[in-house]
Amino acid sequence: MQTLKDLLIEELRDTYSSETQIVDGLEEMAEAATSPNLKLAFQTHLKETQNQIERLKQAFTHLGADPEGNTCEATEGLIAEAQEVMDEELSDELLDVALVLAAQKVEHYEIASYGGLKTIAQECGETEVATLLGQTLEEEKATDEKLTRLAETEINKAAVSVSKAA
Repeated sequence: MQTLKDLLIEELRDTYSSETQIVDGLEEMAEAATSPNLKLAFQTHLKETQNQIERLKQAFTHLGADPEGNTCEATEGLIAEAQEVMDEELSDELLDVALVLAAQKVEHYEIASYGGLKTIAQECGETEVATLLGQTLEEEKATDEKLTRLAETEINKAAVSVSKAA
């Protein structure tokens, strides 16, 4: 890597790897979730993630680069953590709380990634790429907010109710 644009491309490859891994993770999390609203949130975000991958491909086309070549180790770790939670023998209510927490860890990683990438793209004069990244950044923030509302209004309350009854 010699230039800021080279760094942008490498980090975009990492993000592309991350998003492709997240597709598999979201499918498993949607299947594991017991709350219908949480299942729906994961399924909705899965569709968004597939669109985000398409946006990344557009960015690579604009940059004249190939999206393949990196493996996002951070996302591998976050998904492995989520898998550990799904493998534990938790009550339905606790499982849903743990799934929201795992999903929000991923969302925060994505928010940080897309925010930084958008800034780098702007600095490189890649306004079209910055716009694509900005669209995804806003979706990631909205998903995080949706998960927070779901946790506050339903998921965590159900776990507290079960814990008090035990």
